[in-house]
Amino acid sequence: MSADNFLTLSQHRIQDWLSRFLEQQNSLSAPLTAAMRHAVLNGGKRVRPALAYAAAQACGGLPEQADAAAGAVELVHCYSLVHDDLPCMDDDDLRRGVPTCHKVYGEATALLAGDTLQTLAFVALTDGRLSGAQLARQVQRLAHASADMAVGQALDLAAEGKALSLAELEAVHRHKTGALIRAAVFLGAVAAGCEDEQTLAALETYADRLGLAFQVHDDVLDVIGDTSTLGKKAGADAEHEKATYPALLGLDAARDLASRLHDEAVAALAPLGARAEALRWLADFLVDRDH
Repeated sequence: MSADNFLTLSQHRIQDWLSRFLEQQNSLSAPLTAAMRHAVLNGGKRVRPALAYAAAQACGGLPEQADAAAGAVELVHCYSLVHDDLPCMDDDDLRRGVPTCHKVYGEATALLAGDTLQTLAFVALTDGRLSGAQLARQVQRLAHASADMAVGQALDLAAEGKALSLAELEAVHRHKTGALIRAAVFLGAVAAGCEDEQTLAALETYADRLGLAFQVHDDVLDVIGDTSTLGKKAGADAEHEKATYPALLGLDAARDLASRLHDEAVAALAPLGARAEALRWLADFLVDRDH
């Protein structure tokens, strides 16, 4: 199997799970229901669910054990995109190649859709049939990741038009982007029943380095990519005077940093052996992707 095959299987699996899950929720407000489905089911790479499935596999688990974890992480991710796109935040008109949620359904409905998706993520976790202790660990980690994302977005907004140090820029993205990537890997491992602290530490190091590599490469794509391929407006970072790795380091150095972080992520998986192969594939994909 390859990264493309694993990612495709994960995408199909989580798409079906998310569609069924949303169909079971309160549908009294048709616009709100439609806005949530627009935000969640309208494409996306599904990287975070794939990481949850791959982490479960690395710990000897089966995909069905990680469905709830993968779904919960994706619901939080989708909520964050809806809110990030709002005019009061990054003010984006395009997401995943289609108009953003607030452009289609209005700002108030989009705001409520994001609020509801974040809340439903914790409902989703309870579908995992874990022990009370395992569920508590997952809930706590996902809640912290969601809070850290908000901190990261606040730091990102505050940094617009300012020059940050590399350490300051990493702090922004360890929160805004990295927190949920680390949570996806952790939730997948716990869903598979992993309690070995050395294994969890190795996965944490992998996810930390990968989260940074993902963001560095994302910043690079904003410079070199085009809107039709990215599915969102290219050049938006420069337009909003965002603090980015290419702006700080230069394009070539940013690419080198992404490669180095990728190598550190993959090296952290050595103690897990062949069972972590899907995590290695995903690391390769995330620093080679064009969107």
